Amino acid sequence: MSPAPAADGGFFGHPRGLRTLFFTELWERFSYYGMRAILILFMTAPAAAGGLGMGTADAGVIYGTYTALVYTLALPGGWLADRFLGQRRATLWGGVLILCGHVSLAVPSLPSFYLGLAFVVLGTGLLKPNISAMVGQLYAPEDARRDAGFSIYYMGINLGAFLAPLACGWLAQSPRFQEILRASGIAPESSWHFGFAMAAVGMALGLLQYLAGGRHLGDAGLAPVPPAGPEEAARWRRQLRVGLLAAGSACAGVAILALTGVLPVTAAGVSQAFSWLLLATVVGLFGWLLLSGGWTPAERRQLLVILVLFVGAAVFWSVFEQAGSTLNLFAERSTGRTLFGQEFPASWFQSLNPLFIILLAPLFAWLWVRLGSREPGSPAKFALGLLFAGLGFAVLVGAARLAKDGVQVSPLWLVATYLLHTIGELCLSPVGLSAMTRLAPARVAGLMMGVWFLAASVGNLLGGQVASLYESLSLPALFGAVAAFALAAAALLALLTRPIARTLADAGASRPAA
Repeated sequence: MSPAPAADGGFFGHPRGLRTLFFTELWERFSYYGMRAILILFMTAPAAAGGLGMGTADAGVIYGTYTALVYTLALPGGWLADRFLGQRRATLWGGVLILCGHVSLAVPSLPSFYLGLAFVVLGTGLLKPNISAMVGQLYAPEDARRDAGFSIYYMGINLGAFLAPLACGWLAQSPRFQEILRASGIAPESSWHFGFAMAAVGMALGLLQYLAGGRHLGDAGLAPVPPAGPEEAARWRRQLRVGLLAAGSACAGVAILALTGVLPVTAAGVSQAFSWLLLATVVGLFGWLLLSGGWTPAERRQLLVILVLFVGAAVFWSVFEQAGSTLNLFAERSTGRTLFGQEFPASWFQSLNPLFIILLAPLFAWLWVRLGSREPGSPAKFALGLLFAGLGFAVLVGAARLAKDGVQVSPLWLVATYLLHTIGELCLSPVGLSAMTRLAPARVAGLMMGVWFLAASVGNLLGGQVASLYESLSLPALFGAVAAFALAAAALLALLTRPIARTLADAGASRPAA
């Protein structure tokens, strides 16, 4: 599989294929974050206002389960592409499934709502890990432009995430657009589905860009990894059959439990079943890693540190990913939303994080270089990420107390929270996968990408469980508990910074030179 020629500099000095993947991912993220910005608001809106009329207990667990599944299915999505589909086809089919999902969400019915979520989950699991893998294949291993290329690519992600809530949120929630619908003879409460339809338009534009620019990708992602021989090919086919059988058996088991009344056919019941499955996956994975024979004492210490960082990452994402659930509900119900005399949708707050990423990422890159030898190490940055995540919710405790009697608080409270959370993300996210892959023994190095996605999945599920308590606990108590949870994790990780740093240094020293 040959990368694009080094002389190809048709996109800001980078391979023209980067433009294809940049805009494909921009529009895919537009579709995902546009839908996510209005999802829990649509579920909790009264039926008379066009929503599903759910309580936050059900809406929170549905939201958390949905976002957790998006990350969980990235594991089999990457495996299928590596073994059978190739990243090129996996990305295409994933985009088609995502488009079908958003179209289904645009249809006003409960079955189409759940079908749409299922399609988006399946499609994102195929597309998300594989389009990122193709970016790296555009460059030769020694190409100095690689890191800058990924920076440009991630800028596309954040640009799509910034624009999406503004467009989809305006269509879904804006009184101005509802007036336009009413004047056109269309029920104004159907505006939610125009927001979902806008997400579908975004994914359609991404697919068109992907197909039109495919000729610039060279051989990147064109074919799966060839098996070493017939025995390995047979093993892969056997693993695929076992995986499909296991998935089918799990679905059949859930159906039987539901039909017999053991598992209630409710959002909470489905979430509980998935929670147990995810817990079993995590316990089984780390049990296998830690209890397998053949590890040296140094490798076993590295695996223990990976477990600690996994827990830290899961805690961080459980706090950070409440942007689309708990913080979205607070924006809708308790925050003043007037700008220049005009009311704006609650979903617009979802654009703050990507905006801050775009503004602050260059500043952080400069800061780490400026600090030189004083730059915090990876474990210290992990602890800082958790610290800022906790501080973001600590800020909201004061806002929640002011809003306790129905007062609409200033939007600056949420602006401060998103700013703190973004600083935390810039501290933790870039170093997380790097630290895990540095610590991983060579024979399981490829598994660490999956471990990172799995931590995000666990975090999203926990965040959804927290959101389900929005109406059953007082907001100061709920926000205070989240803040204390993150701050305690930050303090514990800070105490472990030195031993983790030593293990990282030992792992780096033991790596063979490239």
